[in-house]
Amino acid sequence: MTKNWILLRGLMREQRHWEDFPRRFRQHFPDDNLILADLSGFGTEHGETSPLSITGITERLRLRWHPWLRQGPVHLLALSLGGMVAIDWASRHPQQLAGLVLMNTSLAGFSPFYQRLRPQAYWPLLKWLLWQRDPQAQEAAILHLTSRRFAEDQELLARWTRYAREHPATRRNTLCQLLAALRYRPPSRSPSVPMLVLNSQGDRLVNPRCSQALAEAWHLPLRRHPVAGHDLPLDEPEWVCRQVASWLAEEAPGGNNMSYKPVTSC
Repeated sequence: MTKNWILLRGLMREQRHWEDFPRRFRQHFPDDNLILADLSGFGTEHGETSPLSITGITERLRLRWHPWLRQGPVHLLALSLGGMVAIDWASRHPQQLAGLVLMNTSLAGFSPFYQRLRPQAYWPLLKWLLWQRDPQAQEAAILHLTSRRFAEDQELLARWTRYAREHPATRRNTLCQLLAALRYRPPSRSPSVPMLVLNSQGDRLVNPRCSQALAEAWHLPLRRHPVAGHDLPLDEPEWVCRQVASWLAEEAPGGNNMSYKPVTSC
């Protein structure tokens, strides 16, 4: 059965930062439809002002993709801050969603602030917000924080630097996204939408305990990669696709649907 997917990235990122992941995903799910959605203020939407709340970001997305949503419930595959948007969407409009895949996300109330954003990320982020004006230095810092496999990849850094110059992320929009993430409070109960949590044990940006706390609180299946960085679909795209395929098989009628059970695999 054909599924419709919307892919959501995180803080300061746009659809081109998925790199090769969409191609790999289409190879695993050739009959499915895929939309790479940019959040307000970034990528193709860089001319907009980012809302100051996750709810505001969600509503902009729902309005932008309303014609597509009329075709039926969609799946969301979301990374980091995109996961907060996905959870907000599922909590307020569950009828529009068929399932969520949440990668390396974190939620206030489930995890303390110093786990949601590791202390080593404070200085690079403050430097960008206060005075850093060099796109290459900005992207090098982000790449180092988010990837284990490509942290020193100069070809990838050159592409990300080009993206930053073509669709520059303003300080105002970056701060708006950051404040939205810090202020967001999830529902006390799990939304009535099937969910899978994917986690990177080598995450330098967000403590892996955040994914575990979410999975435990809502009794969600948790699958962990032992070495990948925060940008899990960049570091291990094939692994992500295999986990999604396995989860969909478990969620299908007659499948072996499992609640919280952490699994670490390569």
